[in-house]
Amino acid sequence: MPARELTTQQSPRKHPVGAAAVLAFLATLFCLAEPSLAYYPKKGDSAPHHGVRDARRKVIQGIDVSRWQGEIDWEKVKGAGTRFAFIKATEGGDHLDPNFRRNWAEAKRHGIPRSAYHFVWWCRSAKDQVRWIKKHIPRDPDALPPVLDVEWQNGSQCAKRISRQEALDKIEVMLKGLREHTGKKPVIYTDINFHEDILEGQYNDHPYWLRSTAAPLAKRYARDRWEFWQFTTTGRVPGITGDVDRNAFFGTEREFEAWRQGRFDIGTRTWHGGGPKTKVASRIPPATPAGLRAPKGAGGTKLKFAPPGRIPARTADNRDVERTGTVRRN
Repeated sequence: MPARELTTQQSPRKHPVGAAAVLAFLATLFCLAEPSLAYYPKKGDSAPHHGVRDARRKVIQGIDVSRWQGEIDWEKVKGAGTRFAFIKATEGGDHLDPNFRRNWAEAKRHGIPRSAYHFVWWCRSAKDQVRWIKKHIPRDPDALPPVLDVEWQNGSQCAKRISRQEALDKIEVMLKGLREHTGKKPVIYTDINFHEDILEGQYNDHPYWLRSTAAPLAKRYARDRWEFWQFTTTGRVPGITGDVDRNAFFGTEREFEAWRQGRFDIGTRTWHGGGPKTKVASRIPPATPAGLRAPKGAGGTKLKFAPPGRIPARTADNRDVERTGTVRRN
């Protein structure tokens, strides 16, 4: 029960407990019920969903932004406890987010680790997009690894659906280009439908940033693990007017800092010096049994087993029915 619903019906004469003690007790209950609110009390959500409560309990949380957030007060964003920011830089082969340079500089000035992301445009060649990336995404040594954002462009000028192999070929060229340009292994951002259509079983050595705003990731993706979770598009953060995407990092403070320093590969969970004595693999959730998956509906269904070795594909009527509203496109 949320602490705000608790009331003291008895008279203070029957329960001579000081007001300070009562408030401390209620605060303890509140933190136990929703630990994330203790971590980030200044942040909120205009349309919270119970299906992503596990993401809100993660210690390290951040945001992703683009021109649609307008002019951001990065001092207030920092003061709200923001630990990282994914900032839109480029799209396709000819678009630079008009707020990118300011956001990039201001996030750094206020000490917020930031990563630049490129939104893939399937109507442009991969080589054209790599050239555009290299022209506009800085090679800052203190920046987080870059992100390659791969989704279908439904409702845009480029609604083209290319084949799986053609998509993978383009992704390969762009991942290589980003890594050569920045010297860091890129993160892959994707949503439920594109992951199922193109990415299942691919690039498992890369960190994945996954979208699910209505259910745990395990009920939406045929993956054993994840690195970043975009858990809401209706977040509220001081310094930003209106909604903003909020995200959670999978691991601990030590893992996050080691990833920033290049000592821990979060995609493969391997250390390159200064790692813990115990095996990191013990922190990885057990592998998903063959066929264990239940992606139907906004809240998911009970997990069911399919015949060994096969994960049933989603049908047309039970694909991604989550809230829309991502601010990524122009």
